[in-house]
Amino acid sequence: QLQLVESGGGLVQPGGSLRLSCATSGSTLDDLAVGWFRQAPRKEREGVSCISSSGGTTKLPDSVKGRFTISRDNAKNTVYLQMNNLKPEDTAVYYCAADGEMYRLCVLRDPYYWGQGTQVTVSS
Repeated sequence: QLQLVESGGGLVQPGGSLRLSCATSGSTLDDLAVGWFRQAPRKEREGVSCISSSGGTTKLPDSVKGRFTISRDNAKNTVYLQMNNLKPEDTAVYYCAADGEMYRLCVLRDPYYWGQGTQVTVSS
């Protein structure tokens, strides 16, 4: 059974950067599209990035475009979310998710696999 494990969250000042990692145990990510979602207190879960299994296609919403970058290293079985110029409104629990179908992951936002989440707090 594939398990997704996020790391790299923490406390950062506005304008700062963090890099989140999503690694797997029990299987590989090679054939899966992977995405990052976030959920802030009292808000609905929001998709913030998506990458195809090959890494050739990425999708990001306007709210993070130009600041967040998703990438993957299939040799290391890891997907990354580089977050720059962080803002207080980026504060949330960030979840890694994966699915064999990019449409189900990125459009329907109903992926089969979920990680446990990592907290990102942007505050001075």
